[in-house]
Amino acid sequence: MAKSSVCVDWLLQKGWGTDAQQHGGRLTLVEQLCALLREGVATGALKPGTRLPATRELMRELAVSRNTVAHAYEQLGVEGYLVSHVGSGTFVAQTTPESLLRAPRAARSGRTSVAVPAQRRREVVLSQGAQQVLAHASAADRQWGAFMPGVPDVSQFPRAIYARILNRLWRHAQPEMLTYDTAGGALPLKQALVDYLRVARSVQCAPEQILITEGVHQAVDLTVRTLVDRYDAVWMEDPGYWGIANVLRMSPGVEVVGRAVDGEGITLDEQAAPPKLICVTPSHQYPLGTVMSLARRRALLAYARKHGAWILEDDYDSEFRFASRPIPAMQGLEQDAPVIYIGTFSKTLFPGLRVGYMVLPPELVTPMRRMHAELYREGHVVTQLALAELIREGHYAAHIRRMRVLYGRRREWLRTLILRYLGEDFLVETDSQAGLQLVLRLPDQSDDVQLAQTLQSRGVLGRPLSRYYRTTEPTKGLLLGYAAVPEETMQSAFFILLQTLKESGVRPSVRQGAFITTE
Repeated sequence: MAKSSVCVDWLLQKGWGTDAQQHGGRLTLVEQLCALLREGVATGALKPGTRLPATRELMRELAVSRNTVAHAYEQLGVEGYLVSHVGSGTFVAQTTPESLLRAPRAARSGRTSVAVPAQRRREVVLSQGAQQVLAHASAADRQWGAFMPGVPDVSQFPRAIYARILNRLWRHAQPEMLTYDTAGGALPLKQALVDYLRVARSVQCAPEQILITEGVHQAVDLTVRTLVDRYDAVWMEDPGYWGIANVLRMSPGVEVVGRAVDGEGITLDEQAAPPKLICVTPSHQYPLGTVMSLARRRALLAYARKHGAWILEDDYDSEFRFASRPIPAMQGLEQDAPVIYIGTFSKTLFPGLRVGYMVLPPELVTPMRRMHAELYREGHVVTQLALAELIREGHYAAHIRRMRVLYGRRREWLRTLILRYLGEDFLVETDSQAGLQLVLRLPDQSDDVQLAQTLQSRGVLGRPLSRYYRTTEPTKGLLLGYAAVPEETMQSAFFILLQTLKESGVRPSVRQGAFITTE
């Protein structure tokens, strides 16, 4: 029997011309023929290398038009089932999609799969910095849901407006918008930020002082790489943001000193060795929420000037205050302040945007811009131009105003739930009426790390407060984000939290205001 007749036999065996043309209901003849031939290849009825009949021959056997056969062969060729050789005919491919799906993973990538005996596996030795970072890893697997702290409600982002701006930019994209950038960011965005920051944050700067980064972590990394040497001391708040701590852990030989935070902000120590860099979140201390007092800000500026230190001002959550106007940034308090100001669009728009910015003192502009270009290979110019238009057209400020109202309402609802079902002792004493999360205080003997893990297994998120402390005695608690939790779903998530607290032995007193723990 000629090989080409195998195909005809298969099709007739499957009932072509009788049931097959009805099979599939609304399928066209081309689709029916493709489906049967695929099935023949998949089941092995049509083996690799099998020659298929010529289009004229198959059209006569099946009583269809030549175009039907030709289109079916063409489609299956595109899909990888058939190969055609001029002058020879059409054949079932030696390597079909089904064989690729059944192949081992290594074979699919073009490599031979070789089993490596356990004793021959290479031992991986991580750098000391990497070991430190992984030992203190805090990035959660899930970044959305109740009560993930520090995450905005990304569903409220004005997508239609942003898409319209982006589409317009892409239609007229020039080569310089699509290549590397060495100017520290798109000039229109820097100009828009100058105007916005002057009004909203009292930041005084010129466009050339602004450097666009891919978020706060890159800004901190750039600052440390540019200014801090081995054996230099860096002060950071204790408790403080784990992201800054992890960047510092990757800087060999840098002495990281945790400075306790009181009701006015980071504490100073004239007796200690002065640092090269002081990292602070004065507008809304992370994680406690304290606002640094004006007196402490001026004292910190005076200390930095006296000892030749730089202040890295992370203006965290500064836009979201619910009881008063935002507190002006430290950068604008004094002329020629030794302050590197950093901000981000992650909290005001959405974290996946990965756009932040730095306001540099004039003497740092040239070296840090060149360092940035050499280390990170800047780009995302189209995104930056879109953000510039979003700011210039007023959409950015309008979005922040809307979100401030929304977040304020959600914050008050979460606060009401805590007071109603737990009591006022479960809230921190200093309420700054700001930010995207609250701190739920817990008794000192509580295991907030285990509690957070149990909550996560039940679909509720929260960060253990004790993980943010370096050297000072940790306070136990949970960071509960409310920004991305609609009021209609907040109560059900809170009841899961409440039940988990009770199971762990943490209960409110009868008077709803003092801790009671049961073993």
